[in-house]
Amino acid sequence: IYYSFSEAISAKIQDLFKIDQKSGEIRTAGELDFEDVQAYDLEIEARDKGTPPLSGHCSVELKVLDMND
Repeated sequence: IYYSFSEAISAKIQDLFKIDQKSGEIRTAGELDFEDVQAYDLEIEARDKGTPPLSGHCSVELKVLDMND
């Protein structure tokens, strides 16, 4: 199974997060600022190597905490 961001995810958000194609682990790749965005909704797709390939989708909600206040 291979994991990726859905095509609906903007390039700007894809620059902030990286997803491991094999494990599906999501990590930050850029700096998140609570003052700019308080939450992200990431649409993830999982696809197998079958013929034809099957896929599943899920939504991951990430909330940014304001650690400065």
